[in-house]
Amino acid sequence: MTRQHQPGRVAVVTGAGSGIGRAVARLMLAEGYRVVLGGRREAPLEETAAGHAQAFVVPCDVTVPDDVERLFAAAQGRWGRVDVLFNNAGVFGPAASVDEISLAEWDATVAVNLTGSLLCAAAAVRAMKAQSPQGGRIINNGSIAAHSPRPRTVAYTVTKHAITGLTKSIELDGRDFGITCGQIDIGNAATELMDEIGVGSGALQADGSRRREPTFPVADAARAVLLMAGMPPSACVGSVVITATGMPFIGRG
Repeated sequence: MTRQHQPGRVAVVTGAGSGIGRAVARLMLAEGYRVVLGGRREAPLEETAAGHAQAFVVPCDVTVPDDVERLFAAAQGRWGRVDVLFNNAGVFGPAASVDEISLAEWDATVAVNLTGSLLCAAAAVRAMKAQSPQGGRIINNGSIAAHSPRPRTVAYTVTKHAITGLTKSIELDGRDFGITCGQIDIGNAATELMDEIGVGSGALQADGSRRREPTFPVADAARAVLLMAGMPPSACVGSVVITATGMPFIGRG
C-alpha cells in the first residue's frame, strides 16, 4: 500500500490558525489525516479544527524550544507517531532595507522563520527516527523570495533563502532513516496577509512603483502541499514553485 493511501496518517501543521496553514490543515483533515494544529493563538486554531474529530489543537510558539517539544510530544502521545510535518509558521517581518532594519526586528524575523523551522524540523526528525515503522516527510514552506526578493524585505528574504539550505540538509541527513524533505515556494496565494497586493495599494516593485498583482486561491496551494505529503516513500518532491498566473516573477514583469 502506498503511503498516500494509508488511512490515518499523522501530520503536524504549524501556523495552522490562518492562511496557508489553515487551508492545508483542513484539506488534510478532509483527506483522512489526523492533524495536530500548532500556532500561537488558540481561538483561530479551534476555528480551523471546527467540525473535525481528527483535529488536535496544541497552542505553541515555534520560537520557544519547550513549546516545540510539547507540540511533538502531544502528537506522539495522542496518535503514537508523526508522519508529516508542514513547517509553515512564519512572518513577513519589517518593511526595511539592510541599513534601516533594527537588530530587534531582524532577530524577531529570524526567530520565527528560521530558528522556529529548525526547532520543529529537529523535533520531527527525532520522532521519525524513533518510531516504528521509521521515517516520515517534512515539507518546508519557503517563498518565491527564496529565488527573487521584493524591495525592502531583507529579513524575510534572507530567512527564506536559508530555508532552502535547511531543506537540503534535512533531506541529506534523513536518508538513512526514511526521512524526506521538500520545499514549496508560494507566490501570491490569496490569504488575508496578501490583500494589500491583490486589492489594496499593490506590491512595491523593483522600479519603486506599486502595482496590484494577480493572486490565486489558497486552496490550490494546499493541494500542492497535499501532493508532496502523499508521495510514496520511494519518491520525494524536493522543490515546488507555485504562483499566481501572470505575477511579475518570471522574466521582467
